[in-house]
Amino acid sequence: MKIEFKQLSVQIGGKQIIEPFDLTIQPDEQWAFVGTTGSGKTLLAKAIAKQIFFHGKIDFINEEGSAIDPTIVLIEQHHLFKNKSNVSQFYYQQRFNSADAEETMTVEEDLKSISIDAKNTWIEKLHIKEILNKPIIQLSNGENKRLQIVKAFAQNPDLIILDNPFVGLDSEGRIALNEILNGLSAVNKRFILITSPQTLPSCITKVGSIESGKIHIKNLNECAPWTTRYNKIFILPNNIIEQFKKQQSVQCAFAVRMKNVSIVYNQKQILKNINWEIKPGERWSLSGHNGSGKSTLVSLITADNPQGFANEIYLFDKLKGTGESIWDIKKNIGFVSPELHLYFDKGFTAFETIASGLFDTIGLFKKLNTAQEDSILQWMDLLSITHLKNQYLHQLSLGQQRIIMLARAIVKAPPLLILDEPCQGLDSSQIEFFKQLIDAIASSTDTTMIYISHFIEDIPSCVNKKLHLENGVIDDQKSIL
Repeated sequence: MKIEFKQLSVQIGGKQIIEPFDLTIQPDEQWAFVGTTGSGKTLLAKAIAKQIFFHGKIDFINEEGSAIDPTIVLIEQHHLFKNKSNVSQFYYQQRFNSADAEETMTVEEDLKSISIDAKNTWIEKLHIKEILNKPIIQLSNGENKRLQIVKAFAQNPDLIILDNPFVGLDSEGRIALNEILNGLSAVNKRFILITSPQTLPSCITKVGSIESGKIHIKNLNECAPWTTRYNKIFILPNNIIEQFKKQQSVQCAFAVRMKNVSIVYNQKQILKNINWEIKPGERWSLSGHNGSGKSTLVSLITADNPQGFANEIYLFDKLKGTGESIWDIKKNIGFVSPELHLYFDKGFTAFETIASGLFDTIGLFKKLNTAQEDSILQWMDLLSITHLKNQYLHQLSLGQQRIIMLARAIVKAPPLLILDEPCQGLDSSQIEFFKQLIDAIASSTDTTMIYISHFIEDIPSCVNKKLHLENGVIDDQKSIL
């Protein structure tokens, strides 16, 4: 199948995102499209899948030279689903409530709903078998991504479009997907990949680089991974340093202390006998494969998991469940994760979203004072997102949304920062900038940190301690940096 783009262009809100271009993808070519955050990669993917309005034409031509209407499946970065009551609106904490889990289809039920048998070959290749009985709402970010890939491949469409499929996968998952894509290419299965230059499979023959609205065509060997454009040392402003110091004035022996913590869902052990002590000012890496229990462990700290109150967990030397409210816990924690982003209400502006971090709410419901407004604007300026101030989240690219969610986590200068895959969806320049920002916070303040990433290169240099989970148990052999 040949794909012809004729003067294709994409506009959003009257603004030209991708300028008109002509392009032919030959039957023997496998293409990837790359570009910085907000360049229009996802919009192009949705245009090819005919999910959004676009100008120009996209023609699909078979071997006989006739136009056809192929079946196309787009695997998006975020996946929204419905429960058994046909409800698709969820909030983050529902992932950890057993009643909500019982109301949600399991992975196996979801696959059967589109006639995919549990013995399908893709289930084995993408390591889905071990989570077949798991409710979808409880899937980790990476597990959910693997499920969507299985569902797409099993339908055997004419064309698969994968929007950043490597994001959220652990190293094992990335290796497996890379091998699968190379295998599909070898038997002439067609796909289009939206990704970064760092994750281009060897089967890709041509790359379309989207730069300032224009598409530049390159061969794979011409598309080296981006080098960062951010090459100066980041210095944290004095007034922001003072904000952190003010928030960290409470003295304690441990920021986090867990004693024999165990979590069970539906008779399945998720965490077992976790003993973990984090002293103020320490910076920890929390690692483990998709589904190893990292998100559950973090949810016990952030007060999002009700089972946290049934375990012996101390936050800033205070035992959880001894009279404090959820808000008392959250006020000392800045938090971001792919799941929180997924369930966050996108109907607020960038400014309102960041401001909500001051109150730990999903949206802004309080009037700000002048000092709070000034602080938010200063953070937006530091992160170069002031121009997005009045735009709603749903109007922005996922990468831009991620930066705003990061600002939300940091804006109140919390004593404890929990950053779960914070660089997910960012381009290489933004990742380097964010790492320098975190290192600057670490060098200038006593902020305690828990940092989660499947990409070792995304972890800032200030992180010098490590906890590794293996199937819900601490792996002492790997809990060493």
